[in-house]
Amino acid sequence: MTNTTRLTRRSFGLLAAGGAASLTLGAPSILRAQTAVTFAVPNPSALTWLPYWVAVGEGYFAEEGLDMRLEAIDGSSAVLQAMSAGQAQIGAPGPGPTLGARSRGVDVKFLYNLYPRSVFGILVKDESPAQTPADLKGTVIGVGTADGAEVSFTKAIMTDLGMVEGTDYTFLPVGDGGTAAVGFMRDEVGSYAGAVSDAAILASRGLTLREITPEAYLGFFGNGIAMLESQMAATPDLAPKFGKAMVRGMRFATDPANKEKALAHCAVGNPQEAEQDYAASLYDGVVVRMTPTEAFIGQGYGYQPPEHWQAIHDSAVASGALPEALPDLAAVYSNEFVAGWNA
Repeated sequence: MTNTTRLTRRSFGLLAAGGAASLTLGAPSILRAQTAVTFAVPNPSALTWLPYWVAVGEGYFAEEGLDMRLEAIDGSSAVLQAMSAGQAQIGAPGPGPTLGARSRGVDVKFLYNLYPRSVFGILVKDESPAQTPADLKGTVIGVGTADGAEVSFTKAIMTDLGMVEGTDYTFLPVGDGGTAAVGFMRDEVGSYAGAVSDAAILASRGLTLREITPEAYLGFFGNGIAMLESQMAATPDLAPKFGKAMVRGMRFATDPANKEKALAHCAVGNPQEAEQDYAASLYDGVVVRMTPTEAFIGQGYGYQPPEHWQAIHDSAVASGALPEALPDLAAVYSNEFVAGWNA
């Protein structure tokens, strides 16, 4: 049976007790005979991980011989820590944190582009005078967590505008969804950098929001599926099987005739989310962002355009998120399994 465990940063410290405080190379956990697999994700929204829950519900993972368990942790850094500590065989970090981990010697590799269209956006109240990110100079920008992928996404935009964090603007962690709405209502933040799920929840709280993300940055892809190279070597059949089930789940979910059934599968993963009035609209938004653009749909689900990785890498270097350019960016990601997944 697949279970969801929601971990806070505090409880994660117990999970990873005995590990190094910073990300380090970790020995992979060896899959046992029943092929139990832990998949670590940075937030508990089941709809955010739509093809996973569809693949669970439709039995696609079971057909591949995988007994899946999802662990919802707090942010991409915690996901990478869980993988490095051997507590998760697969994770779903953002590309920015993945680049940072790789620069620190973690042998993490991005395998599947889950959100080929940016999952993040910069939102303001409808009545806000801000029309572009340039108008946020001197303001406080709300984010879910201090080290989430939305931070590196937003910092790249602000850096390109010549603004420096702490001098021209500041980030304030206000949580996801509902707690972010409180930040808006109290005027603690004038804008919010969040995911598609956060936008849907904020709208359901009665907040009329506008997105002011520059179009050029909507191509900055979001979270994806990653593994340690050491884990891949120890379990060479895991990535092919996991990705194949995910692609089947995505194909099922994109058929409008399957929407209600797919929503029911996600309700198993997060019953509280399923009861919310934003669930159906969030589903639609997720499907759009998980569908490759016309330029890359022919490559199949999971494909990672090298030019998009280069853009994210260069922005991370320019913003200081990466201390220096990586010597081999191609080592951070791989498209080697994409054709097989989509066959």
